[in-house]
Formats: sequence, structure tokens, C-alpha cells
Amino acid sequence: MVTTQPVSGVPVRRVRGPEEYPRLVAVWQSAVDATHDFLAAEDRDAIEARLASDYFPHVELYVAERDGTVVGFAGRVEDRLEMLFVDDAERGRGTGAALLAYVVALGVTAVDVNEQNSQALAFYRRRRFDVVGRSALDGDGRPYIRCST
Repeated sequence: MVTTQPVSGVPVRRVRGPEEYPRLVAVWQSAVDATHDFLAAEDRDAIEARLASDYFPHVELYVAERDGTVVGFAGRVEDRLEMLFVDDAERGRGTGAALLAYVVALGVTAVDVNEQNSQALAFYRRRRFDVVGRSALDGDGRPYIRCST
């Protein structure tokens, strides 16, 4: 298993396996509660219920750690970043940048971002991703405008 420290001294490595999924769900909950106020409660709950069973197994997952604790994760499929979430207590400490740098080094060139998540959109734009398209629905057909960067 390779661990790297591409940005801010934050180690990034491949997920060990499903035994780490509960921690990833906790990170997701923290991140979504802090940044996704546009997400309806029933949609949040539906997504959360499917994370470990339907989403995580279908992406290459990478985690960022601080002091041995997973504090963020990213999932990719080929050249697309499908998910990047950072625990709310960790935001602003370089974790998201480290995860993004790691997956970009692996070939990620595209990401979809909910337009309503202005913090995430600004994060990707600061890292030289440009908006190249829009969709009226997210990847699951929900009415949350999605920008492709």
C-alpha cells in the first residue's frame, strides 16, 4: 500500500476495504451537514443509505488521514472525480487539496459539482477546473443543478 503526502503533509492512500466504510460514511455526514443545506432531508437520507452498498464499491476510493484518523476521502472512476468529502472539522487544513492533487496525479480531469454548493464550486475553480456544462438534474435524477468542471 502506497501512502503519499502530496499537499500540506496530509497522507493519502487507497482505502483498505469495506471495513473503513463506516468511517467514510461519518466523514460524508459531517461534510454534507456543513455544506449541503440545499439537499432535502429525504434525499440526504436516501444517499446516505446507499453509500456503502451502492456508491463506494463502484469507485476507486482514496482516504486522507490526520494522526491516523481518516478525515476525508475521494472516489474516482477513470478520469472522473465522483466524490470528494472532508470532515467538517478538517476543512481549510489542506485535506481536500491533498485528495484532489492525488487523484489528478492519477489522471482525473473532470468532476461534477452541485451548483448550489458554492464552496465546492469555488474550491475546484481555484484549482483550475473550469465550468464546461450544466445539467438540470444530478447524477441520480434529483433536481439539484449540476455543473461539470
